[in-house]
Amino acid sequence: MNPDPNPEKLNRRQFLDRLAKAGISIAAACAAGFWFHDAKGPAASSNSGSDLIQFDFSMEDLGHKMSIVRGGDRVATLRTAIKSLGGIDTFIKKGDRVLLKVNAAFASPAMLSATTHPEIVTEMARLCYEAGAASVVVTDNPINDPASCFTLTGIDDAARSAGARVILPRRDLFSPMTLKDGKLIRNWPVLEKPFNNITKVIGMAPLKDHHRSGASMTMKNWYGLLGGRRNIFHQDIHNIIVELAKMIKPTFVVLDGTTTMMTNGPTGGSLSDLKNTHTMIVSTDQVAADAFGASLLGKSLDALPFIGKAEAAGIGTADYLKLNPVMETIRESPQEHR
Repeated sequence: MNPDPNPEKLNRRQFLDRLAKAGISIAAACAAGFWFHDAKGPAASSNSGSDLIQFDFSMEDLGHKMSIVRGGDRVATLRTAIKSLGGIDTFIKKGDRVLLKVNAAFASPAMLSATTHPEIVTEMARLCYEAGAASVVVTDNPINDPASCFTLTGIDDAARSAGARVILPRRDLFSPMTLKDGKLIRNWPVLEKPFNNITKVIGMAPLKDHHRSGASMTMKNWYGLLGGRRNIFHQDIHNIIVELAKMIKPTFVVLDGTTTMMTNGPTGGSLSDLKNTHTMIVSTDQVAADAFGASLLGKSLDALPFIGKAEAAGIGTADYLKLNPVMETIRESPQEHR
């Protein structure tokens, strides 16, 4: 297709056209979700819980690595970013059982950039199977009705088309857990069962503004593993993000800054909220990934306290340049997002 004459702007007619088509189905699904989905989830437990030591899927021998690829084609930039870190075979081995933690929080279409884009879900699952993975599962605990969220975001079809299994949250999949030395995650219901027998975990998050934390990126993405009345953590949002990042040590994370929600996050909904920033970040260091993401949002690290707190907790580094990130640019016309 013809190059976008102004890469900072989305095609307004296409955006509004698609938004209108999606509107009726979104409204219907959200209404269904209101009646059938228990938004509160399982309540916090009085049981002793357990430490989340088993949620370490990192590959410490690889060290902290990072790749930043510029380009408008999500699949191409994702593929290039992973290749520049040694290829998918560096991370996924034959027989691995992989979990993709996506952001499927809202029943909104992919073009609104409020959720993980289905194109990279398909590609990641395909790459894992290509590397010899025995299985790939995709999960999240959305804010709206889970089935509607996974359907309307396109994540359900995207995962299944690549042979991955989607696990929707159910009460029996949550377990009361306590983070070692945690002050917030104590005897709290966590979406733990999908991690059973998993050997590798990949976090996949969109880059967007957030009205409480300032930004929603790879570390905030783990919020979707909490059950219960998790909105109580909003009053201490930066510290809960840090505890979540302690709770999960992923194999690597993907931060999709192809189209960034610059304002009115985390839901957005208007064309004016979005900007084509044409960047894909892949890193074994979630703190570094978020620190770079802040620059795409035009925000200082001081404006996002959870990043500095996570660095102080030893989770990663906010100085992403210390990782000597591989930086590449794919010189081709941005493709229309489908």
